[in-house]
Amino acid sequence: MDPLLIAAVIAAGFAAGFINTLAGSGSAITLPLLVFMGLPANVANGTNRIGVLFQTTVSSATYHREGVMPWRDALFLLVPAIVGGVAGAAIAVDLDETAMRRAIGAMLILSFFLILLRPKRWLVGRPEGARRPGIKEWILFFFVGMYGGFIQAGVGIFMLVGLVMVVGHSLVRANAIKALLVLALNIFALVVFLRNGQVNWVLGLVLAVGNIFGGWAAARMATRDWAQVWVYRLLLVVVVVAAVRMFLT
Repeated sequence: MDPLLIAAVIAAGFAAGFINTLAGSGSAITLPLLVFMGLPANVANGTNRIGVLFQTTVSSATYHREGVMPWRDALFLLVPAIVGGVAGAAIAVDLDETAMRRAIGAMLILSFFLILLRPKRWLVGRPEGARRPGIKEWILFFFVGMYGGFIQAGVGIFMLVGLVMVVGHSLVRANAIKALLVLALNIFALVVFLRNGQVNWVLGLVLAVGNIFGGWAAARMATRDWAQVWVYRLLLVVVVVAAVRMFLT
């Protein structure tokens, strides 16, 4: 592989890992790049999971070391996210991609207004503290996990909306849980793509180098008090850009 191309893939992986860890939709950078490099869309989708897997492993470990990982809630939501992720990966080839993109774009616009509506909730969480997830949250995260299994881009945004607006976590704790859930569902989703021969290991591992450093840098930054407002602002920008991309592609 050409050295300049390797550098470009690593740089894209870093940007995607950074954005994924703080907000979501970083795969909107890497998926088009992989397709541009000649991979079929389904293979690009599977290959992209390798970098996400490494990135979320590093960011989850960093959030744990910084003492902001709410393990009880994270573990409680693992099962629906994993089951949904497997289901989404299994049916990825059977869905109308154009219609799905329009629906996702509409949901992203709704998410933008939900994020904008109560900024204090996003920065500090519910005044009375996060509530324990129950059956409603299981159902919600099953469908969010299904979307993540289908196509990675944007799943982090929907997870953050659920974790902040429904469960009541602050943005930093929600990002920590999100990292662990995305890691778990992608382990199983990757198996589905591997069984169907839809993974390019060489490009995936090169991409993972950038993902790892991007995820680590973002997780370190996200735990700093001064960064919370900037993470919130980045999330708003990412949601708008992702929604526009869904409608225009």
